[in-house]
Amino acid sequence: MTPPTLDAIEVEPKSPARGAVIWLHGLGADGRDFLPIVDELALPDEFALRWVFPNAPQMAVTINNGMVMRAWYDIVSADFRRHADHDGVMASVVAVERLIAREIARGIPARHLLLGGFSQGGVVALHAGLRAGTLAGIAALSTYLPLAEELPPPSVAPPVFYAHGVADSVVPLALAEAARDVLEARNVAVEFHRYPNLGHGVSLDEIDDLRTWMLARFESSE
Repeated sequence: MTPPTLDAIEVEPKSPARGAVIWLHGLGADGRDFLPIVDELALPDEFALRWVFPNAPQMAVTINNGMVMRAWYDIVSADFRRHADHDGVMASVVAVERLIAREIARGIPARHLLLGGFSQGGVVALHAGLRAGTLAGIAALSTYLPLAEELPPPSVAPPVFYAHGVADSVVPLALAEAARDVLEARNVAVEFHRYPNLGHGVSLDEIDDLRTWMLARFESSE
């Protein structure tokens, strides 16, 4: 499958960018979906972060009766791990790797670059981030980890913030815990958070925890 060329919404800092966050939305959404997170996180201006919110390509999604929507890959079954769209996932990973390369070409050091994603976007963020190696970190929200056999050999991996709702009926908590176990077995540093009353979404407590983690990641990358 040919990797898509991704268009993106960008939010520039007040001063020339010194770091970047590439954030991937979930199934059926678009780059605008997580725009509010910039103000909600309220990270310090001195980090001078450029936020990049790419739009997933439009495609027919099997589990949604072939409806065309923005998706990082096809979903053919509710059994996400056993019936993963290998070619679709890896094509999106390559597309995101190109975004990473573009930010580096624009003068952002890899250690000042963070990947984040929600649900499908989290899957792609995990794969692309672990392949990239020396990033500031990966934020994986309400997601899972199919195609673990495609992960690179354990080496230097960015730390991962992993957050999941206990009441998530779309991506069950057990899938997130299994992903955490796979990552930790590969010596990836995972900060794992469960939110008792949260379904397949994002909570204010989660945003607070993410902010604390991101502050530490960007402060340590200076």
